[in-house]
Amino acid sequence: MSQAKSAAGCRVVRRLLTFTLLLAAGTVFAARPAGEIGKDWGDPAGQECVECHWTENPGLTQEWNNSQHGQSGVNCLDCHKAEKGDKDAFMHKKQLISIIVSPKDCSRCHTTEFEEMDGSHHSHAGRILASLDNLLGEVVGGPAAVNAGCRQCHGAKIEVGKDGKPIPTTWPNTGIGRLNPDGSEGSCTACHGRHRFSKAQARTPDTCGKCHVGPDHPQIEVYNESKHGIIYRAKVDEMNLESDKWVAGVDYSAAPTCATCHMSRAGDQPKTHNVGDRISWTLRPPISQKINLVRLDNGQEKDIPGDNPELPKVGSSPDWAEGAKVVEVLTWKDRREKMAEVCAACHSEGVIEGHYKQFDDVVDLYNDKFAKPIAAVMTELKENGYISKSPFDEQIEWTWWEIWHHEGRRARHGASMNGPDYTWWHGLYEVAKHTYFKWIPELKEVVHKKDGNEKFADEMLAKYFKPIDGHSWYFDGMSKDQIDKVRKGFEERYGKGSLK
Repeated sequence: MSQAKSAAGCRVVRRLLTFTLLLAAGTVFAARPAGEIGKDWGDPAGQECVECHWTENPGLTQEWNNSQHGQSGVNCLDCHKAEKGDKDAFMHKKQLISIIVSPKDCSRCHTTEFEEMDGSHHSHAGRILASLDNLLGEVVGGPAAVNAGCRQCHGAKIEVGKDGKPIPTTWPNTGIGRLNPDGSEGSCTACHGRHRFSKAQARTPDTCGKCHVGPDHPQIEVYNESKHGIIYRAKVDEMNLESDKWVAGVDYSAAPTCATCHMSRAGDQPKTHNVGDRISWTLRPPISQKINLVRLDNGQEKDIPGDNPELPKVGSSPDWAEGAKVVEVLTWKDRREKMAEVCAACHSEGVIEGHYKQFDDVVDLYNDKFAKPIAAVMTELKENGYISKSPFDEQIEWTWWEIWHHEGRRARHGASMNGPDYTWWHGLYEVAKHTYFKWIPELKEVVHKKDGNEKFADEMLAKYFKPIDGHSWYFDGMSKDQIDKVRKGFEERYGKGSLK
C-alpha cells in the first residue's frame, strides 16, 4: 500500500473514532445547573409556589415542569427569589420575590453563558437612545410605537413602581438588550422563551427571526431564501435540536441555523453566547468596515473598525476602557477564521474561500460605487448650507437613509448569507435605482432651490461620481459593446431583430 493511501486510511479511522467518541460523550456536554440540589437550587419553599401555580397558571407551570429546569429540580423560587433591598422586590405569599428574572439572576447557575453574553452586541442592544432609529421612532412615530415596537426587540429600561412591580409601559419586555433594575443588561428569555427555556427553540431560525426581520435587517428572509434555509425546512426532523452538545457535523449535518454559525460548537470552535464573536464585517452603518475585537478584564468589549488599524496590546489600558485592561485582541481575520472553521464542518476550503470572495466583492461594490460618494456629497451639502444640520427634515435625507439603512443592508446581508434575490433585486438593484432616479434628482432640486441653478450639484457629481467607472453609463450612456453583448444573447434566444 502507498504512503498516501496509508495516510488517508489513518485519517478516515481517526475521524470515525472521533465521531464515535463524540456520540458516546453526549451526557458530558449536558447543560445542567451548577451546584447541588437542595443547596444551590431546589429551594424546598418553592414547592408551595408550584402547587399554587398548577391551579392559577397551569399553562406556564406545565411548560416549567416539562423543561430541563423542572426535570432537574429547579423551581419557581430558585429563579424569582429576591433579596432585601432589591429595587424590584415585593412580598408574595410570605416570600420576597421579583417578577423580573435578569441575566444576573441566571448567572447564579449559568456563569459562563452570562459572561459571554454580558459584553456582546446583544446585551447592548437596549442602548438605542442616541441613535437615529430611536429619533425616528420617538419623534416621527411616537412613544407608543417605540414601546410596542423598537423596545420589544432592542429592550427597554424596566421602570419599577413603589410596590416593587414593573410598570405597564415598560413591562412585559423580553428585548435582547433589556436594562434591568439590578443593573444587568439583556434578557435570556429573548431566545429561551419562558418557562420552557428550550434549547431547541433557541436554535431555530424563527427565534432569531422575531427581531432579525424586515426592510433593514432581513436575515430571516435571506436565510429562508438560501439553500441552507431550504434544506433546514425540508430536513428539520434530522436537526437533533434537543441535543445537549449539538455539534455541527456530528449531531446534525443537513443544514446550519443562525445559532450554528454564530454561537454553536463546530470544528475547533467552542459554543459561545457572544453572537458577534465570528463576524468580520459590520453591515449596519452607511459604509461597511472590517471590525477587530478588543476584550477587557471587566467583561466588556469594543469593536475597532478598519482593515489594519493600530490595536491596543494585551495588558494595556486604552483611554476608552475607563481603567479596564485588555485581555484579548482579535483582528477581523481572526474572527473570520472562527467562522470559517464552523463552515468547514460541512464545506470544503474552496467553497468557503469562494463564498467570502463573493461576499467581500458585493460589500466593496456597495461601499465604493454608492455609499462613499453619496455620503461625501451629503456632508458637503450640510457644510455648504444646502440642507440643514437636523436629520430627516429634507426629502433627500430620507432617500439616503433608505438607500443605506434598508436597501444597502439588504444587499450586504443577502451576500453574507447566500440570498441572491436579496443581494440583487431587493438590494443593489434598488440602491442603484434610487441613487440615479431619486437621490440625484433631489440633489439637483435642493441645490437649485438655494442657488437658482444646478451648478453645485453638477460639481458634486463630477467630483465624486464621474471618476468611478461603474457610473459611466449614467453620464455617457451604455457603450455599443455593452448593448451588443446583450443584443447577441437576446437574439440567440428570441430571434434576430427581437431587441429594438
